[in-house]
Amino acid sequence: MFATRERLEENEAQFLAPYASTSRHSRGRQHPEPEHPYRTAFQRDRDRIVHTTSFRRLEYKTQVFVNYEGDHYRTRLTHTLETAQIARTVARTLRLNEDLTEAIALAHDLGHTPFGHAGEAALHDIMREHGGFDHNAQSLRQVEQLERRYPAFPGLNLTWEVREGIVKHTTEYDAADARDYEPGRRASLEAQIVNVADEIAYNAHDIDDGLRAGLILPHELATVRVWSAACARAGVDPASLGEMDRRVVGRELINAQVTDLLDTASAALTAYGIGSPEQARAHPSNLVAFSPELSELNRELRLFLRTHLYRHYRVMRMAVKAQRLVGQLFDAYLRDPSILPDSVRARFDTHDPYRAICDYIAGMTDRFALEEHRKLFDPAERT
Repeated sequence: MFATRERLEENEAQFLAPYASTSRHSRGRQHPEPEHPYRTAFQRDRDRIVHTTSFRRLEYKTQVFVNYEGDHYRTRLTHTLETAQIARTVARTLRLNEDLTEAIALAHDLGHTPFGHAGEAALHDIMREHGGFDHNAQSLRQVEQLERRYPAFPGLNLTWEVREGIVKHTTEYDAADARDYEPGRRASLEAQIVNVADEIAYNAHDIDDGLRAGLILPHELATVRVWSAACARAGVDPASLGEMDRRVVGRELINAQVTDLLDTASAALTAYGIGSPEQARAHPSNLVAFSPELSELNRELRLFLRTHLYRHYRVMRMAVKAQRLVGQLFDAYLRDPSILPDSVRARFDTHDPYRAICDYIAGMTDRFALEEHRKLFDPAERT
């Protein structure tokens, strides 16, 4: 006898903590659909996200290093998978809804532009007088409008909880605009997990990629306390890291961050007597967070990464080129829309041309944007 949806929902009711979100009590979808016989609502959402075009495109979108710089650097897709893995572990341990957590994690970067934050900055500058550009809002726009996989409605028709988790995604580098999703209230605990898992993932893998690329030097990184402490626990000399040392310490760093997060969140949930998802949403601050001590150490780490990696001259050169490329593409499309695909031009009838072009460019992968730029600006390139 296989597990029916009803049985899975009953399992949630029996195992999950009282403050967890449950599939049975979801606020539902924008467009009514019959329930699935053997998948819960959040499981269906996760599966719908994985099958989207925008999810596949993450493979060729920049995290820090542009795709052509090497096959072993993280991309938006590998970052998303690492975030989801960490988030699932935390959700399972806190007895929160793992399926909801995973769905939010897998969707949290769907709206990212080509060339990472450089592409986002370029689009935001261009769109300043036309509603701006924010990749969290774009991720929501992707799942609510731009993905076309069902004849009866636009988007993926995800549950309210997943959509709220996407638009309320907030980290050091992301600020949410959740005007249609109870902006005065906290996101679900599951969404809060994704916020912190995202930070854990990019801090750890950006160190790894920066060391691999030679942009971060071991003796400089050794001055960062949270890293040197991880090296000490792993028995590794922080000033001279071999390839295997880098991996061992990276695992130690992630494990220490997750452990601190679990201890701190568990203590907060108990101390404040959180007994329901609504109590968690009404709390004045996020309950899933690092301890004050680790938060301070992580601020030091982020400052180091900002100074030594994100603003390294090689990364900045790529960022400047990327912003110029995005701006030139946008200007070319706006001046002569006839060079756009028919599907994009057709949206001019119902959308501001700026927004239609912005959606098109935001959906591009790095390599497609580079190829498109060559076709439009290199006379020797075939169109």
